[in-house]
Amino acid sequence: MGNVTPRLDYAALNVGDEGPVVSHELTRTCLVKYAGASGDFNPMHTDEVSAQAAGLPSVFGHGMFSMGLLGRAVTEWAGHGNLRSYGVRFTKQTWPGETLSTRIVVTGKEEGADGKVVTAAVSLENQDGEVKLAGTATVLAG
Repeated sequence: MGNVTPRLDYAALNVGDEGPVVSHELTRTCLVKYAGASGDFNPMHTDEVSAQAAGLPSVFGHGMFSMGLLGRAVTEWAGHGNLRSYGVRFTKQTWPGETLSTRIVVTGKEEGADGKVVTAAVSLENQDGEVKLAGTATVLAG
Protein backbone atom coordinates (compact mmCIF):
# COMPACT_ATOMS: atom_id res chain seq x y z
CA MET A 1 0.00 0.00 0.00
CA GLY A 2 3.03 2.25 0.12
CA ASN A 3 2.82 5.79 1.44
CA VAL A 4 -0.81 6.39 0.43
CA THR A 5 -2.87 8.14 3.09
CA PRO A 6 -6.54 7.14 3.02
CA ARG A 7 -8.83 10.11 2.54
CA LEU A 8 -12.05 8.61 3.90
CA ASP A 9 -12.66 8.40 7.65
CA TYR A 10 -13.69 4.77 8.17
CA ALA A 11 -15.27 5.40 11.58
CA ALA A 12 -17.39 8.29 10.28
CA LEU A 13 -18.76 6.41 7.25
CA ASN A 14 -22.05 4.54 7.43
CA VAL A 15 -23.85 2.27 5.01
CA GLY A 16 -26.10 4.51 2.94
CA ASP A 17 -23.78 7.53 3.03
CA GLU A 18 -23.21 9.12 -0.37
CA GLY A 19 -20.16 10.63 -1.98
CA PRO A 20 -20.23 14.00 -3.73
CA VAL A 21 -21.97 14.21 -7.09
CA VAL A 22 -19.90 15.12 -10.14
CA SER A 23 -21.91 16.33 -13.15
CA HIS A 24 -20.79 16.82 -16.74
CA GLU A 25 -22.69 17.88 -19.86
CA LEU A 26 -21.83 15.55 -22.73
CA THR A 27 -21.19 17.58 -25.89
CA ARG A 28 -20.12 16.65 -29.39
CA THR A 29 -16.85 18.43 -28.66
CA CYS A 30 -16.31 16.02 -25.71
CA LEU A 31 -16.77 13.09 -28.10
CA VAL A 32 -14.25 14.44 -30.61
CA LYS A 33 -11.71 15.27 -27.89
CA TYR A 34 -12.13 11.83 -26.32
CA ALA A 35 -11.74 10.13 -29.71
CA GLY A 36 -8.44 11.95 -30.19
CA ALA A 37 -7.20 11.25 -26.68
CA SER A 38 -8.19 7.57 -26.67
CA GLY A 39 -7.60 6.69 -30.31
CA ASP A 40 -11.19 5.37 -30.55
CA PHE A 41 -12.30 6.82 -33.87
CA ASN A 42 -15.38 4.65 -34.33
CA PRO A 43 -17.60 6.88 -36.51
CA MET A 44 -20.63 6.06 -34.33
CA HIS A 45 -19.16 8.52 -31.82
CA THR A 46 -18.24 11.42 -34.10
CA ASP A 47 -19.90 11.13 -37.54
CA GLU A 48 -23.61 11.97 -37.58
CA VAL A 49 -24.13 10.64 -41.12
CA SER A 50 -22.54 7.27 -40.29
CA ALA A 51 -24.47 6.96 -37.03
CA GLN A 52 -27.79 7.66 -38.73
CA ALA A 53 -26.94 5.27 -41.60
CA ALA A 54 -26.50 2.59 -38.92
CA GLY A 55 -30.04 3.31 -37.65
CA LEU A 56 -29.10 5.44 -34.67
CA PRO A 57 -30.72 8.81 -33.94
CA SER A 58 -27.32 10.48 -33.56
CA VAL A 59 -23.74 9.93 -32.45
CA PHE A 60 -23.38 8.55 -28.92
CA GLY A 61 -20.79 8.70 -26.17
CA HIS A 62 -17.86 6.34 -25.77
CA GLY A 63 -18.48 3.83 -23.01
CA MET A 64 -15.00 4.36 -21.65
CA PHE A 65 -15.63 8.11 -21.42
CA SER A 66 -18.57 7.38 -19.11
CA MET A 67 -16.57 4.84 -17.13
CA GLY A 68 -13.73 7.35 -16.78
CA LEU A 69 -16.06 10.11 -15.58
CA LEU A 70 -17.45 7.85 -12.87
CA GLY A 71 -14.00 6.50 -12.02
CA ARG A 72 -12.67 10.02 -11.58
CA ALA A 73 -15.48 10.80 -9.12
CA VAL A 74 -14.75 7.65 -7.11
CA THR A 75 -11.02 8.43 -7.05
CA GLU A 76 -11.62 12.03 -5.93
CA TRP A 77 -13.96 10.78 -3.19
CA ALA A 78 -11.58 8.08 -1.93
CA GLY A 79 -8.31 9.89 -2.55
CA HIS A 80 -5.67 9.05 -5.11
CA GLY A 81 -4.09 5.64 -4.57
CA ASN A 82 -6.96 4.30 -2.44
CA LEU A 83 -9.07 2.64 -5.15
CA ARG A 84 -8.75 -1.14 -4.79
CA SER A 85 -11.32 -2.35 -7.33
CA TYR A 86 -13.74 -0.78 -9.78
CA GLY A 87 -16.09 -2.49 -12.18
CA VAL A 88 -19.19 -1.43 -14.09
CA ARG A 89 -21.69 -2.69 -16.61
CA PHE A 90 -23.01 -0.47 -19.36
CA THR A 91 -26.82 -0.19 -19.30
CA LYS A 92 -27.69 2.57 -21.80
CA GLN A 93 -25.98 4.76 -24.36
CA THR A 94 -25.13 8.37 -23.59
CA TRP A 95 -26.13 11.12 -26.00
CA PRO A 96 -24.86 14.63 -26.68
CA GLY A 97 -26.85 17.16 -24.65
CA GLU A 98 -27.30 14.89 -21.64
CA THR A 99 -26.03 15.98 -18.25
CA LEU A 100 -24.37 12.97 -16.66
CA SER A 101 -24.13 12.78 -12.87
CA THR A 102 -22.27 10.33 -10.67
CA ARG A 103 -23.68 8.52 -7.66
CA ILE A 104 -21.61 6.79 -4.98
CA VAL A 105 -23.40 4.99 -2.12
CA VAL A 106 -21.59 3.16 0.69
CA THR A 107 -22.83 -0.44 0.83
CA GLY A 108 -20.38 -2.03 3.24
CA LYS A 109 -17.37 -1.71 5.53
CA GLU A 110 -14.83 -4.37 6.46
CA GLU A 111 -11.58 -4.52 8.37
CA GLY A 112 -9.18 -7.17 7.15
CA ALA A 113 -5.64 -7.98 6.13
CA ASP A 114 -5.74 -5.18 3.54
CA GLY A 115 -6.84 -2.61 6.11
CA LYS A 116 -10.13 -0.78 6.45
CA VAL A 117 -12.06 -1.24 3.22
CA VAL A 118 -15.27 0.45 2.10
CA THR A 119 -17.46 -0.89 -0.70
CA ALA A 120 -19.82 1.32 -2.67
CA ALA A 121 -22.45 0.99 -5.36
CA VAL A 122 -21.58 3.44 -8.11
CA SER A 123 -23.58 4.67 -11.09
CA LEU A 124 -23.80 7.34 -13.76
CA GLU A 125 -27.23 8.80 -14.55
CA ASN A 126 -28.57 11.40 -16.95
CA GLN A 127 -30.75 14.36 -15.98
CA ASP A 128 -33.87 12.16 -16.26
CA GLY A 129 -32.54 9.56 -13.83
CA GLU A 130 -31.73 6.97 -16.50
CA VAL A 131 -28.84 4.83 -15.30
CA LYS A 132 -26.17 4.72 -18.02
CA LEU A 133 -23.73 2.49 -16.15
CA ALA A 134 -23.72 0.83 -12.76
CA GLY A 135 -21.20 -1.09 -10.72
CA THR A 136 -19.15 -1.31 -7.57
CA ALA A 137 -15.99 0.16 -6.13
CA THR A 138 -13.84 -0.92 -3.22
CA VAL A 139 -11.64 1.70 -1.56
CA LEU A 140 -9.20 1.92 1.31
CA ALA A 141 -10.27 4.11 4.24
CA GLY A 142 -8.44 5.34 7.31
